[in-house]
Formats: sequence, structure tokens, C-alpha cells
Amino acid sequence: MPEIARAYNLGYEEIKIANRSVDILLPGEGTAVKIPSHYILPDAPRRGIVLNLAELRLYYYPPVKPGEARHVETYPVGLGRLSAKTPLGQTRVVEKRQKPTWIIPQRLLREYQTQNPDFPSRIPPGPDNPLGDFALRLSLPGYLMHGTNKPFGVGMYVSNGCVRLYPEDIEVLYHRVSLDTSVNIVNQPFKAGWHKDTLFLEVHPDRYGSEDANRASRLINSIIRATSARPAFIDWQKVDTAVSQAQGLPVAIGRLKSTQAEGGV
Repeated sequence: MPEIARAYNLGYEEIKIANRSVDILLPGEGTAVKIPSHYILPDAPRRGIVLNLAELRLYYYPPVKPGEARHVETYPVGLGRLSAKTPLGQTRVVEKRQKPTWIIPQRLLREYQTQNPDFPSRIPPGPDNPLGDFALRLSLPGYLMHGTNKPFGVGMYVSNGCVRLYPEDIEVLYHRVSLDTSVNIVNQPFKAGWHKDTLFLEVHPDRYGSEDANRASRLINSIIRATSARPAFIDWQKVDTAVSQAQGLPVAIGRLKSTQAEGGV
């Protein structure tokens, strides 16, 4: 399944939650597997890079010339483990490095050297470098978006806070993204949006905030924002099912309300 995920530009967690009844390592010959391929865009300004922690996915909105159609590119990412969470907030790309040397932060170096006193303070470019071949440094001190020598970690919360991409994805992004590109880091486990006259809801497990007392209000607010300009009839049973399953797949939960009154909400 991780190999299937990479072939379809998905991360580990994405393909796992979309196929909860399937063994992630031994799915079995002939097993039908869902491939998530539709996404509701995060509720954030559509410029630069938007990183949604809850879905382990990055969205890049390239600048367009006058007359060109706007579009979006999206890539799976690996993020910080629960003891070293990737931070929220607005930042930007301040440096681009090809074949980077990893200068190990002191807190990590002390941890590594307790197990191996001879552990080096820097790792040169090469197959042992966790940064891979390309890195984008953010204005958040100590944080990078980079490749990896362990691609199985993409789509998981396993890093020390940095953002990991598949080697083939970071290479594309590295050459597409310019210095000073904005990076907006959000955590949105609930995303609601329209396709034609149908309202969809996409729900992801919230690893960074599963105990959040405002979880219900965040769900309702995502729906309110999506329907503020386009009133909808909503099937709340479908909403409950989408929330309980949390498969990371867009689920139809409502339809556009007719211009003629049809009764309740």
C-alpha cells in the first residue's frame, strides 16, 4: 500500500484512512483499494503555499500571468511527531539549497550523542542525509521543507518538525517556487466546499488537536463559511457519518437551496 500511495502521489496516512478495512502492508491479491484523488481546498488565501497539517498535504498556487487560468498543485508531506509539532502560522521561503548539508540542531545532537558520542554535528550531501537533495528554508527559525532519504515517512507524523516531501516532489517544487513565496501553515481537519450544486465535506483525523474542545464548532464553522454565499439544504446524518468515518474523502452532504423557498434549513 505505501508503494501504491507513492505511485499515486499520496502519503501513508491518506491511503490508510481511506482503506481502513485493508491491511496496509499485505492488502492481498485482487483487493480493491480506494485512491483519494479529489480534494477540497483549505480555507486560506489561494496564493503561494498552503500547508494543511491535519491532512498531511501541501497546496501550491503558482503565480499566473494576465490571461492565464489559475491552478493549484498538491503534494503529500511528512510532518513533526507529536512531541515536535510542525508550527502553525504565516512564514515564507527565505533560502533554497541544492545538495544541502544537514547541520544538526543542538537539541537533537545532544540526544543523538547520548547514544553515540561520536555522532557527527553535520551530515554532508549523499544517501545518508535526511534532507535529501533539495531544501527550502523558511523564515521560521530552524524549519525547512525538504526531500528525504526515507520516503516511507511521507504521509506520517515522524519528523522533528520539518516538512518532508517525496524526492521527486521536492525537486519539482524547488524549481517552481521562488524566494519570498508565502507559506501559510493551517490545521483544518474539516473542509467544506462546492462542486457545481453539491456541497461536500472532507474530514481528517486531527492528530495535533484530537482533544480540542472546540472540535464541534470548527466543524460547524467550516460548513457555515462554505454556505455563507450559497445557502444549502444539509443532510446532517451524512455529516455525522463523514465525521465518524474520517476517511479524508469528500462526501456529499447537501445541495444548493433553490431560489424559491422550499421550507426549512
